[in-house]
Amino acid sequence: MVMVEADGNYIQPVTVDDLDIYSGESYSVLIHTDQDPSKNYWISFSVRGREPKTPQGLTILNYQTTSASHLPPSPPPVSPLWNDYNHSKSFSNKILAAMGSPKPPSSYNRRIILLNTQNTIKGFTKWAINNISLTLPPTPYLGAIKHRLSNAFDQTSPPEKFPEDYDVMKPATNTNSTYGNGVYMLKLMTTVDVILQNANALATNVSEIHPWHLHGHDFWVLGYGEGKFKDEDVKKFNLKNPPLRNTAVIFPFGWTALRFVADNPGVWAFHCHIEPHLHMGMGVVFAEGVHRVKGIPNSALACGLTGKFLMSNNSGRH
Repeated sequence: MVMVEADGNYIQPVTVDDLDIYSGESYSVLIHTDQDPSKNYWISFSVRGREPKTPQGLTILNYQTTSASHLPPSPPPVSPLWNDYNHSKSFSNKILAAMGSPKPPSSYNRRIILLNTQNTIKGFTKWAINNISLTLPPTPYLGAIKHRLSNAFDQTSPPEKFPEDYDVMKPATNTNSTYGNGVYMLKLMTTVDVILQNANALATNVSEIHPWHLHGHDFWVLGYGEGKFKDEDVKKFNLKNPPLRNTAVIFPFGWTALRFVADNPGVWAFHCHIEPHLHMGMGVVFAEGVHRVKGIPNSALACGLTGKFLMSNNSGRH
């Protein structure tokens, strides 16, 4: 099959035998129905990045002239091993932007390095970014920033990087983390680089794949690397034809480099698309040009302090 699109953007057509699809991602493929139409054919699905506890899923590619109840004569295809990360990396590196696609700016205005760690808070296992486990506040960010409600969320900007002496290849010597809900305030129309840095989890020699999804934007995937990101790794960035995506994975013990333009006024979540991980703290929040957002419906502001703000305004009109 031939991949032609990823996350709503055209890519250079590339022939593959299988797809690595992580939560939040999407692909379009072309299949030539040039096989014997008197037979049916297996399509198999299997778990990637986590050890599967169930058999692979199966369905049938059916030619209309043949009964769908006829099982294919050959055995189902065997999927790559769940932890064959070299296969996964090879697949990701095949995805390049189609000719004529928008190119990334040649440089950035701001770089944010996000260390992805597994931590503990009061005995509970959590995920944290730069040692802050995200907990969303009851007041919607958009309304809080728009109406300058400074007590609605933490006004301290989250860390832009992690300590240089942190060893991403070993469990943390201190696994404690803290809750937080601060916001990365981005200047409108600036170029932002985000380096997603994976690390060892709580258990020794354990680091997991995480698919990170950005709301409100596409980003260019500039590259992937092993171990801890270093300044000289920018030489490896693909600025010629990096794919535009809205979801990208970080591989175990590795890093992924992204670039986007903060050109969409609003407040946007950036988080692991494995939903339990988001609820356990694996996410951050970006905000840009909120003053330009007009016509926010009251229903979007009905919680927390903005809800009280609306109620007081409405009561004052009577």
